[in-house]
Amino acid sequence: MNFDTARGTPRTPHGSSDDPDVLDFSANTNPHIPEGTEAAYRDAFEAARTYPAEPPAAYRRAAAEYVGCDPEEVIPTPGGLAAIRLAIDLAVDPGDSVAVPYPSFGEYAREVRLQGGEPAFVPQAEMLETDPAAHALAIVCNPNNPTGNAYDDGDLRAFAADCRAAGTPLLVDEAFLGFTDRPSLAGESDVIVARSLTKLFGLPGIRAGFAVATGEWGEALANARRTWNLGAPALAVGAHCMRQAGFVAETRDRVAAERERMRETLADAGYGVHASDSPFLLLDVGERGVDAVVDGAADAGIAVRDARTFRGLDSHVRVAVRTPAENDRLLEVLRGL
Repeated sequence: MNFDTARGTPRTPHGSSDDPDVLDFSANTNPHIPEGTEAAYRDAFEAARTYPAEPPAAYRRAAAEYVGCDPEEVIPTPGGLAAIRLAIDLAVDPGDSVAVPYPSFGEYAREVRLQGGEPAFVPQAEMLETDPAAHALAIVCNPNNPTGNAYDDGDLRAFAADCRAAGTPLLVDEAFLGFTDRPSLAGESDVIVARSLTKLFGLPGIRAGFAVATGEWGEALANARRTWNLGAPALAVGAHCMRQAGFVAETRDRVAAERERMRETLADAGYGVHASDSPFLLLDVGERGVDAVVDGAADAGIAVRDARTFRGLDSHVRVAVRTPAENDRLLEVLRGL
């Protein structure tokens, strides 16, 4: 990364509101956290008076159990985005082409550009049909943000095999996969998986995540990871949360039921609702207009995501799936716009 490239690469817009008086449907984080999380955080204070163990074995074991891989394949990172940056930093040289899906998470293209690479934008629905041989790296978001759809597991693994045959590493962002019962690609050869604890466990401020990779990529990522890159509270809270199987199951059931209820209501109200496997829905607002929906929701004390910030979208907003009572309030407001 050079100085001029960094200066010319602005930050990517994101959702979320820090106004305590606003009901935030613009960020896709769980409104609930696992029982015992606060206690785990407080109990980590004494451990925080010394440097964390290197490598953080307990955290790696918890992550491995969580996604189904070997602990040696886990590379702890301060959030999923840090795992994405680490992978792109190692895989992309100046001038390299990278297959980047759209509409999708805007940070992929930004991180590619920061390394001097060139994003080759591919419609996310067509990504698995892309020839990976033309690229230094291929990126997949599964389920995809902001559309919400997940890829068929067999099709995704076939694409991973195509990438492997072409000598092109595949980066799979699984930030929202925990909301589904679909298997992770963690442990697949020449696949780098990025995971986040932000979304499923409702802890964006903890900054805990990890990458998973095998073989030479696993070794390279482990060596490039900064020593002590997660503090004691993040390690303790992350390990605690990833072992809460009951919380994960309850969250999946609640989100699936509420998402379907919201989909039906919003479709009946005239919104175009994209199919979703995620804790959010992408809405085509049609003739209502994005500004009218965003501003109308704001007048009612609700933040929704203006999805025009995603490449390829011009008439869309994205709304999270929250608690039933909160969802009722959102539905009431959107029906009236």
